[in-house]
Amino acid sequence: MFQPFWETGIIRRALDRRLIHAKAVNIRDFTSDRHRTTDDRPYGGGPGMVIKPEPLADAIRSAKADHPGSRTILMTPQGRIFNQEVARRLSREEGLIFICGRYEGVDERISRRFVDDEISIGDYVLTGGELPAMVVMDAVIRLIPDVLGGADSAEKDSFSEGFLEHAHYTRPPVFEGDPVPEILLSGNHREIDRWRLEASLVKTVIRRPDLLESRALTAAELEILKRCHGHIEKIVRTQSASGADSPSGDESVG
Repeated sequence: MFQPFWETGIIRRALDRRLIHAKAVNIRDFTSDRHRTTDDRPYGGGPGMVIKPEPLADAIRSAKADHPGSRTILMTPQGRIFNQEVARRLSREEGLIFICGRYEGVDERISRRFVDDEISIGDYVLTGGELPAMVVMDAVIRLIPDVLGGADSAEKDSFSEGFLEHAHYTRPPVFEGDPVPEILLSGNHREIDRWRLEASLVKTVIRRPDLLESRALTAAELEILKRCHGHIEKIVRTQSASGADSPSGDESVG
């Protein structure tokens, strides 16, 4: 599953330029029985299977021997939710070893003895931890210096500054009657930056207000929010004065 991921786009270029190194470890290579068994029934009964501790422990030890400074991460729905700040912290690690759970999960003794961190990409269950591991890898790799080329490319992404990213436009200037905002065609970069900040803040307020609750805002950002709040209050007052909440003429009054 990982090979196509590593052979595509930015990830492939990062590997070609030796900015990162990646390798998939098959835990079946660390089994000792004829059937190369990696899972077994859970003690105490119940549905599903559990990944056995012995081959997984040996696989982790092998990866650690090759990369002793790496942090070991178990991908599991029980882990802490992954976000941009977690990605930023992981990008500073010397290396990362991902354990991709399957079936009902891994033996708890693996979690206690070998795992440094448990991460989830969301409150839902997938067939295995491979896709979540790729999500984390993609988010982390793009934060490694020189991977994206431009020094500030990753810092302009959504969530990097605590906001959703502003809208983007490209040619043509008018698409099916819908024009690009004039400010973006003005060449006035100071005003463009101001427009982008305001657009980013407004989008965040509408779609993800929770992102702003714990963030320290600058004076300029606060001023934008106050102005937006003033516009909203004016609309509410106007609508209330016009009787927006009153029954229409077609409705009967009991």
